Amino acid sequence: MLSNVSIWQLLIVLVIVIAIFGTKKLKTIGTDVGDAVKGFRSAMNEADKEPTEQLGNQSEDANFDSTPSEEPAKDKHG
Repeated sequence: MLSNVSIWQLLIVLVIVIAIFGTKKLKTIGTDVGDAVKGFRSAMNEADKEPTEQLGNQSEDANFDSTPSEEPAKDKHG
């Protein structure tokens, strides 16, 4: 579908968009989109790191809980 679009058609669309919005508005939009993409990427990287950190903490907790205590169990009677 997009293989039929030539470079001249893209340039015409670009000229129309610049005429409608202006260069300052396009620069602002581009900056906002760039910041949003950076924020999204950093959030995805943080989300990828969290499960591995949580898994590491869970395995440490599991090892701590699974070790038997060395104190003998005390009787309730005495």
